[in-house]
Amino acid sequence: MIIRFEKDYLLELYQEGKTKDKKYRFQPSVVKNYIKRIDTLISASRIEDLFPFHSLNYEVLTGDKKGISSIRINDQYRLEFVVSKEGEPEPIITICTIKDITNHYK
Repeated sequence: MIIRFEKDYLLELYQEGKTKDKKYRFQPSVVKNYIKRIDTLISASRIEDLFPFHSLNYEVLTGDKKGISSIRINDQYRLEFVVSKEGEPEPIITICTIKDITNHYK
C-alpha cells in the first residue's frame, strides 16, 4: 500500500523514532511497534492482506469514527487510518492515510 501521513508527528515518529513535539512522545516500545505496524501496512498490497494477522485486531470503526479502520499497536494504543482506492478498474492502488495514534480505552 501507499502510505500517507495526515499529521507531521506520525511521519516523524516513523522516520526518526521520536518527535520534537512533547505532546506526542510515546514509550520506546510503543514507537517500535508503531514502526512495525507501518511496515506491515506498506508491505500489504491490499487491505485484505491484513485479515490473517489476528494480533493486529483489524477493525472498521463505527459511531463518530465511521469509515476509519484501525489496527492495534499494543494493548493500549491503536493506529487509525483511512483506506481508499485509486486507479480503478486496473491497476488498483490502495492508499492508506494514517490518521492518529489513539488510546484504545479513552
